[in-house]
Amino acid sequence: MKKLTLLIAIVLLTVSCKNEKSSSEEQKHNHNNPTKKVEEPKKKVLSPHTETMVMIDDAHIHIDYSSPGVRDRIIFGGLVGYDQIWQAGAHMATWVETNKDLIINEETLPKGKYGFFTIPSKGDWTVMINKNWDQHGKDEYDEKDDAIRFKVTPIISEDITEHLEYKVNKINDKSGTISMAWEKVKIEFPFTIKN
Repeated sequence: MKKLTLLIAIVLLTVSCKNEKSSSEEQKHNHNNPTKKVEEPKKKVLSPHTETMVMIDDAHIHIDYSSPGVRDRIIFGGLVGYDQIWQAGAHMATWVETNKDLIINEETLPKGKYGFFTIPSKGDWTVMINKNWDQHGKDEYDEKDDAIRFKVTPIISEDITEHLEYKVNKINDKSGTISMAWEKVKIEFPFTIKN
C-alpha cells in the first residue's frame, strides 16, 4: 500500500511540475513580448532619389538626382536663390554620365561622369557640367573644374511641375535634348553624339 501511495504521489508531482513548467514558459514568452509592436508607417521621402536614361544609337546617357517637391513654396527666387550656384537637385549633386563624347553648345564633353549645376536667374540661366560629380550639394563646387559652361533661356509655364524632373529625349540616331523642369520653369538644351 505504501508503494502505491508513493507511486501516486510521484505521478502527481511529475504532472504538477510539467504544468508549472508549461505555465512558466507561457509567462516567460508573454513577458518577452507583453504588447505587440505596431510598425509605424514609413515617412514619405520628400526628395526621392530618381534617375532617367536613354540609349541613342550606342550612346547611353544617364542622369541621377534627388527630386524635391514644390510643396506650396516659391522655388526660384525663394528656396533656390537667383544668381547663386545650385546643385540642380536635392542632397547630393545631380550627375550626368555618358559613354560617348557629346557636343553641347559647340563644345565637346568627353565621355565620363559629371556634376550638373546651374545658376538660376530672372533672365538666362548658366549651366555648368563639372568634373567633380561626387559631392554633397554645391559644397565643393569649383568653377575651374567645369568641363562646359553655357547659357540657356528658361521656358516659363503656367502649369506647375510638382517634383523636379529631368528628361533625356532622343531626336534622331545622333542627337537629343536634356531638360530639367520644376515649379513653373523648364530649361532644355540639345546635344549631338560625336563621331
